[in-house]
Amino acid sequence: MQPVAGIPAGARPVASRGCRRGPQSRAPGTATAAAALRRAESPQSGGSSAGAGPAQALAPTAARRPAGGHPCRPHPGTRGHPAPACGGPVGGKCQAHPAYCRNHLPRRAGRRPGTGSVTGFNYRHCLRHCNRPARGSRFGVPAKVGSFLVPMQRIIMRKILLLCLLAALGPASLAAPVTPERMLQAETNGDHWLSHGRTWSEQRFSPLDQIKDGNAAELGLAWYFETNTKLGLETTPLVIDGVLYFTGAWSTAWALDAKTGELLWKHDPEVPREASIKACCGVVNRGMAAWGNRLFLGTIDGRLIALDRDTGEQLWSQQTTDPNEPYSITGAPRAAKGLVFIGNGGSEFGTRGYVSAYDAETGLLVWRFHTIPGNPADGFENEAMAMAAETWNGEWWKYGGGGTVWDSIVYDAELDQLYIGVGNGAPHNRRIRSPGGGDNLFLTSIVALDPDSGEYLWHYQQVPGEAWDYTATQQMILAEIPWEGQPRKVILQAPKAGFVYVVDRENGELLSAEPFTTVTWASHYDMETGRPVEVEGQDYDGEPAWVYPSPIGGHNWHPMAWSPDTGLLYIPELDMGMLFDEILPVDYKHLKRHFNTGYDISSDAQSSQRFTQAMLKHLPKAHLLAWDPVKQAPAWKLPHPNIHNGGVLATAGNLVFQGTSDGRFIAVRADDGEVLWTFPTQTSTMAGPVTYRVDGEQYVAVAVGRGGALNMAMGKGFPVGNPNNRIMAFKLGGNATLPPMPVVEVPPPPPRMEATDKELQRGRELFNRYCSRCHGADAVGDGSIPDMRRLDPVWHENFEAILLEGLMEKAGMPRFDDVLDKQDVRNIHAWIIERAHEDQALREESGWLASIRQKATDTIARATAWLIRVTTE
Repeated sequence: MQPVAGIPAGARPVASRGCRRGPQSRAPGTATAAAALRRAESPQSGGSSAGAGPAQALAPTAARRPAGGHPCRPHPGTRGHPAPACGGPVGGKCQAHPAYCRNHLPRRAGRRPGTGSVTGFNYRHCLRHCNRPARGSRFGVPAKVGSFLVPMQRIIMRKILLLCLLAALGPASLAAPVTPERMLQAETNGDHWLSHGRTWSEQRFSPLDQIKDGNAAELGLAWYFETNTKLGLETTPLVIDGVLYFTGAWSTAWALDAKTGELLWKHDPEVPREASIKACCGVVNRGMAAWGNRLFLGTIDGRLIALDRDTGEQLWSQQTTDPNEPYSITGAPRAAKGLVFIGNGGSEFGTRGYVSAYDAETGLLVWRFHTIPGNPADGFENEAMAMAAETWNGEWWKYGGGGTVWDSIVYDAELDQLYIGVGNGAPHNRRIRSPGGGDNLFLTSIVALDPDSGEYLWHYQQVPGEAWDYTATQQMILAEIPWEGQPRKVILQAPKAGFVYVVDRENGELLSAEPFTTVTWASHYDMETGRPVEVEGQDYDGEPAWVYPSPIGGHNWHPMAWSPDTGLLYIPELDMGMLFDEILPVDYKHLKRHFNTGYDISSDAQSSQRFTQAMLKHLPKAHLLAWDPVKQAPAWKLPHPNIHNGGVLATAGNLVFQGTSDGRFIAVRADDGEVLWTFPTQTSTMAGPVTYRVDGEQYVAVAVGRGGALNMAMGKGFPVGNPNNRIMAFKLGGNATLPPMPVVEVPPPPPRMEATDKELQRGRELFNRYCSRCHGADAVGDGSIPDMRRLDPVWHENFEAILLEGLMEKAGMPRFDDVLDKQDVRNIHAWIIERAHEDQALREESGWLASIRQKATDTIARATAWLIRVTTE
């Protein structure tokens, strides 16, 4: 754990008497009270709002201690915790006021002491007796003897007036805080969706069953809300007390009435558009966390922001990353025990990964855990980093090393552990990153930490020395399953590497690892060692290799679900490979703002646009896969016509919901995979659905809109306009309708530029190296951002100024003058115009000749796809 700034190394807080508890009294999910040093109420500096600033904490001093001694006297509290009794007013203030308890509780070495949290302390009880006039008085003036009924009547009238006011203000005003008790109750209460995976277990299973397999056909659209942007929508909404909260492009947050879709508030964190260069896969955001009456979201430029849940007002903001480094945040934070946990992305660019914990109330940094070691000459932050450094070689720190925690973070309330999923290496090519080999801990690992201190507990590494952009950042589900005749608490994960891992969450023991999709990089796992057995030649050492899964993975961030009713895991599976062509270490050049993979992604040969689309149709495959982790085998598969489909939701109604890339939202019978209901969404869906109940009616809601890594890099091109991204909510008997699809005129391409074949080929190589991650491989866009083949004339007129002078940088289009010169830009432009003419010819082509050409291309692509699979699987 990295010490909090502002506390000298080795410093210990001033000893004091405290509200002490027995060693077994901490209840799972309840924050420990000695957040003393981290809950300081001193003014901050450096933050973007009052109360936000560099992480610091105050040690208690005699000057800050009330004259009457330590404020807290232990007395029987609730939930097994002692709570402070009121020690009487000191200077007109209750001795057990939160400010005193926060700053005077003792601290155990290496951990925050456990004495309950702000929610565990009975402050309201204390303040009721210390900060209000004594019973029988009115506004500090003694009342007449026998006037007890007067304050009682006043209390009753106040409650009646308050209820009337809350009813008039609407659902937002009825919000109750998110507490540990409420989070635990959510396992059986399906009315709300309180956290990213609904509950701390992240199962994405709802006990609601009003909508079920017997009536799913009666579903209809209840309402929809347009975001007025076409940029990627990956959010999982939260639904709390009748309000739906979600995030979108540029880390913007919205609050809607969950029953009607009416906008309640919107918060724009005003992310500088220049920050788009730091995002590998679009300026997307996967959601928020909730704790107390606050919401928390991360931003593309690396901030963690706390919002008032009722108003959307910013309460504090902390910069969690170095603004000068290519970090970004797209994942949803997680909250537990009064802390907010957040990671970041950026391994593709060459960063060093870490996860941080911030105080939910103050925004102060509590701890930070790095996932890979830094430069040994600087010393190691803790013993875990010293241990990890033994598994690295060379000068990895010069390349960043990778290991970002860009998505899954899970709190285990039963075992009081925090699990983080660690990402890929930087660069991907391990011979550049760590010459001489090594496991490179903690890349592609599940790591268990102490949630209070950030101390390392255990780890399981899935892909030692990974070389294919494989990550353990995908969703981790906490479940209890029968294993060898005994119930076992496990983590279920189906990450990019293509195996379903069943891991004992008490100690990190691997119980099972079986492939759920096509896998060629490893033949199997040795269960004695827990290590994969790699297939020779698949690490592209010296020779190119076609490898399954591709860097997109067998399953990426799109949420999967677990149903305790069926005992099945529902995975949005992707069956897709990629050709890896090594860049030799001697030829490798590290570029700070750009992808540093260590292999060539530009490729030499260019296929026709028609053939490229035909190959995308036949080579990659996608399914909704039901997996039995006990039998370690699939239960059923539902094929999808296109790749890159959305996340899933399972319910007690024997249903699984999923959005697809071909514009459908479907309800599937959970036990056999039969499609029971389909709704045309007009565009792709990537995000995971949620379900909730308002006024006795169950709703299913989903964020609809394309974008993200695969859609952007392998877009199919859409001749009609792409509708704005939306939130759609469905219920039984819903009868709302979507507006007609927008139709846009595609501008004609400009005249061809004079360019040689060599210059055109160079333009294509540069485009695929620097531009394809947003604008699509070979310039085939997905519609979420401008398609380079269908640009308006103004783009062509200012093409050089856009790329070299940053003309559109304030709109989110980066400049590339650090890697491109004028001739490079001219080559790219000439090649894009060639692609635009080819696109126009395809759109205008018709008749029997066009049909024959399409069928011939389709046949060749099918045969090519078959040959690739036969020779690689």
